[in-house]
Amino acid sequence: MSNEIAKTEPKRELTFGAYMTSNAVKNRVNQIIGNENDGKRFISSIVSAVSTNPALAACTNDSIVSAALLGESLKLSPSPQLGNYYLVPFNDKNKGKVAQFQLGYKGYIQLAIRSGQYKKLNVLAIKEGELVKYDPLNEELEVNLIEDELKREKAKTIGYYAMFEYVNGFRKTMYWSKEKMEAHALQYSQGYKAKKGFTFWEKDFDSMAYKTMLRQLISKWGIMSIDMQQAYESDMAVLSEDGSKVYVDNIPEADFESTSEPAKVSLDEI
Repeated sequence: MSNEIAKTEPKRELTFGAYMTSNAVKNRVNQIIGNENDGKRFISSIVSAVSTNPALAACTNDSIVSAALLGESLKLSPSPQLGNYYLVPFNDKNKGKVAQFQLGYKGYIQLAIRSGQYKKLNVLAIKEGELVKYDPLNEELEVNLIEDELKREKAKTIGYYAMFEYVNGFRKTMYWSKEKMEAHALQYSQGYKAKKGFTFWEKDFDSMAYKTMLRQLISKWGIMSIDMQQAYESDMAVLSEDGSKVYVDNIPEADFESTSEPAKVSLDEI
């Protein structure tokens, strides 16, 4: 879809806002999305998202639109304040700066709720001194939560707990220690392994951990709606020219280097 838009792309000296509001691009967006009102909303939302992130504004127009259309197909908002998904800039040694679609943990929650299958869904950081025991065989967690919210917020995180319950009563839980989550991040994020300070893992480890817990729990035991399957497959992807997905953070740094710097993005919304 985005490649068809790219054919109408004016010269790069135009700002992204000017590019998106050119008649050729507006008309093509309206055709893809289906109607003019939704097209206006889509254009306004991604122009706003790009304007808050100077690094993203340096990405190719095509990659920004491609990533945003993935979010649009899932009926999720690109607003950083809502935290459904993010447009994240990366350096590609062949193409220059490209935008990546990155689903936020609130996006997973939205898609799960939309399916109508989940009665309960929760993810929580467990703080030092709270965990009594977790029985993985019976999936039972025993904790004494710190009652003072401010004190709890400042306490050290030692693990993460996620659970869901279907409307039919089926229930599943999962607990990971902080050490296990750290090992997961090191294994699957080249950027985090490099420890240069630019990844969401480094900026807000807990929020990325929430996303990981929901992703692991729902993909292994949850009901995956069509939208959820599409979101799962598109997360952390950059669309190539042939429409295939390239998963940026699993590519060696020699090929891709994150330059993610969401200047006005609140990372606790990831």
